[in-house]
Amino acid sequence: MELNLADLFESVVDVVPDREALVYTPRPGGGPARRLTYAQLDAAADRLAHHLRDSGVRPGEHVGLHLYNGVEYLQTFFACLKARAVPVNVNYRYVADELAYLYRDADLAALVFDAEFTARVAAALPGAERLRHLVRVGEPPEGAPEPGIVPVAFADAEATAAGAGVLGRDFGPRSGDDRIIIYTGGTTGMPKGVLWRQEDLFFAGLGGGAPTGEPVRRPEELAERVAAGGEGLVFFPTAPLMHGTSTLTALIAFDYGQKVVLRRRFVPEEVLRTVTEERVTCVSLVGDAMLRPLLDALAGPVRDADCSSLLSVSSSGAVLSETVRQQFTELLPHVALMNNFGSSESGFNGTATEGAGLRLLVNDRTAVVDPVTYAPVAPGEVGRVAQRGHVPLGYHNDPAKTAETFFQADGERWVLLGDMATVDSGGVVTVLGRGSQCINTGGEKVYPEEVEQVLKAHPDVYDVLVTGVPDGRWGYRVAAVVQPRAGGGPLTLELLQAHCRARLAGYKVPRRVVFTDRIERSPSGKADYRWARAVAEDG
Repeated sequence: MELNLADLFESVVDVVPDREALVYTPRPGGGPARRLTYAQLDAAADRLAHHLRDSGVRPGEHVGLHLYNGVEYLQTFFACLKARAVPVNVNYRYVADELAYLYRDADLAALVFDAEFTARVAAALPGAERLRHLVRVGEPPEGAPEPGIVPVAFADAEATAAGAGVLGRDFGPRSGDDRIIIYTGGTTGMPKGVLWRQEDLFFAGLGGGAPTGEPVRRPEELAERVAAGGEGLVFFPTAPLMHGTSTLTALIAFDYGQKVVLRRRFVPEEVLRTVTEERVTCVSLVGDAMLRPLLDALAGPVRDADCSSLLSVSSSGAVLSETVRQQFTELLPHVALMNNFGSSESGFNGTATEGAGLRLLVNDRTAVVDPVTYAPVAPGEVGRVAQRGHVPLGYHNDPAKTAETFFQADGERWVLLGDMATVDSGGVVTVLGRGSQCINTGGEKVYPEEVEQVLKAHPDVYDVLVTGVPDGRWGYRVAAVVQPRAGGGPLTLELLQAHCRARLAGYKVPRRVVFTDRIERSPSGKADYRWARAVAEDG
């Protein structure tokens, strides 16, 4: 039997229809939380799925989700799956030219977007000839253009009161081959759409419905497990849902028949209040950029937050520094901190061990290989992280990049990730950094992540990105863009170089430091190295 994510979700709905599935708290002061049961979320998705189908969106066509976190994001996601349309995440920070590129590259036939983005959507439309159907969530700002918007009933209180079965699930049979596209962040170039079969994503990104046990093989088996289990877990994906990690976190929660809590934007103080009010058990976020301000709020203005319900905090998509991990242990000693490693191209690969750097206990589908021969590297040699089995089909609209990244070996399909790594004799993988960011200075290779980890260990450094800047003698030299900690001591190039020399080889020590009020990152906390390089070269 093939596994389809809409079939799996509906199987859970049918056994726990009255269980609370989703709680969404709007902006601070924006009214009470919106609460939907599994039956209400399912019915809301059915309504939008019917609307998309009746508006001419056919199975296999692509629908963009240009939305903040909220009920409508998950409603739209499941509506696409139900109608066999392909959901495509859209980075809401993009301006008109970037949006036009993504709309066009993704071959969007329809777009669901927040009213706040109306002007940007209107400006991007002339460059997206195939985009023919627009659905707006909410009312636009006064004076905003009206580029052919179609009104549709979203999951408001009146629409969800009737529960399930209002319009029915008459969408026809689905398949494990139905697709999902996850666009990568594009921090070092134009974004790429990773094309997944739903069944592959279920196993690679969702643990097969049972990350700590035997994967399920049919929707009825998942429903049986949910019916036999209880409730009480509350998952809180704090990063934007347009970041794959947060959407996968929500889907894992639904696979367990548990509750998902959302806030529109990441505000550390509001996150902690939500943990207290909703008795959150599992928080997911992305790296230091999200965890550090959360811990600062817990140590300061929200020190009275009740975090006793928390069982785990998981990070993926960016490495947690040792300094932040130590601060976490001091403030939340009873909570498990999981420093996970994965990507849009691979799903979940493994979890970091304790200590400095990123040393991974990987799953049996992950290896370190020679990027030319694809053979496993010997212990201690540098190669690239690769994963086999349930991997994507490739990159949408990019056959050349697909050929570079995906390969066949020993009768299995593999994906070759951009992360350079070594492996020891015990199979523990040490990730060095992204090969695309590696700085070649006088023939020596420097991975920015290693230098960033050391600089973040300085008590007066709040955040940092490391990049290479041109050098007439060495080709490139190491440069750091540093955000000092508020209220900390004075920082200078000399102080930071002395700090680094005690921990790094001389050629890795930054030769230039530019101080900034704020490090530029994506909404999900990922590094913007294009921005860092421009700042370092101008500084």
